[in-house]
Amino acid sequence: MSIVFMLRIHFTDADLRKITLAPVPNALLEAALSVRFLRSGPTGTVRPRPGLTQWRRTVVASLVPRAGVLLDLDPRQGGLLDFFFQLSTPALRDGVALAAATPVDVLAAEIAYLDSRAREKAQLRELADGTAKGRETLAHDTRRYFDSTLTALWPQIQSAGVADRALRAETLLRGGVDALLATLVPGWHWQSPTWHVSSRCDPTDVHLGGHGLILIPSYFAQDPMYGRVPGQPWTLTYPLRSEEHPTHASDTLGPLLGRTRAAVLASLRHPATTTETADRVGISLPSASQHTTVLRNAGLITTTRTGTAVLHTLTPLGTALLDQEATA
Repeated sequence: MSIVFMLRIHFTDADLRKITLAPVPNALLEAALSVRFLRSGPTGTVRPRPGLTQWRRTVVASLVPRAGVLLDLDPRQGGLLDFFFQLSTPALRDGVALAAATPVDVLAAEIAYLDSRAREKAQLRELADGTAKGRETLAHDTRRYFDSTLTALWPQIQSAGVADRALRAETLLRGGVDALLATLVPGWHWQSPTWHVSSRCDPTDVHLGGHGLILIPSYFAQDPMYGRVPGQPWTLTYPLRSEEHPTHASDTLGPLLGRTRAAVLASLRHPATTTETADRVGISLPSASQHTTVLRNAGLITTTRTGTAVLHTLTPLGTALLDQEATA
């Protein structure tokens, strides 16, 4: 059983005014975190998202050829190497290019953080020296891993990120920063001006010192990760909240087609609460709740809850169904 400690993040008034949300999960960061999940399994303070344990079973046997050098770049003592945090772009190719262009002194310091077994490998010695070969190995293996392992999952990951961001915006509008921090992750507690974050690291106090905080959603993270590059805000990576799923397999066989339900589905091209959905379609709140339940059970939308906030978002399947109808 993992021992859970508490990370205490201390805010000033300036920090509370400088909280921002990353728009979507970062592809390079998710690649690194997914390698860790595949290597170690569900070991964090937050349960993995539904389906990820089964996904791991299907690909873990081929992790070594899939991940290449990425497997050796995952520190066994926790944390991630800084060059995986290319937050100026969420796109994989751009992030990989920036990581591969990391200055040689930073590369050497990062590789030195790894255990001796990993550091002694020829590929990592090349990378620590900043050679063209070492940099190209990093870029090539990262792109190959993403294409072979994450491409099929990526629409689902993006959809979860969009839903999460909309939910956070809804929470912020309803309850302000206090509500945002109090509901971000179950088990994390906000007692102004300190945020108490469950973590497997030793008890730690982090003082933001007016630099602000960027909140980064992650599909694969099971523990919070924090850090700061000089001259930039602090960052905190947090696990995306899981969506609700059908309670029984037979639920998916219920009625789906119909004019009103189709209108509800179409109205969710932009994420909405149940009340907003009812207003958009011109139906009662109980009717909107019933229709969104059927759509969720059919796998066409996801529903995410935090406190009193409820947000419905199209899944890739729901989007594809609407797009197909539009081109018919």
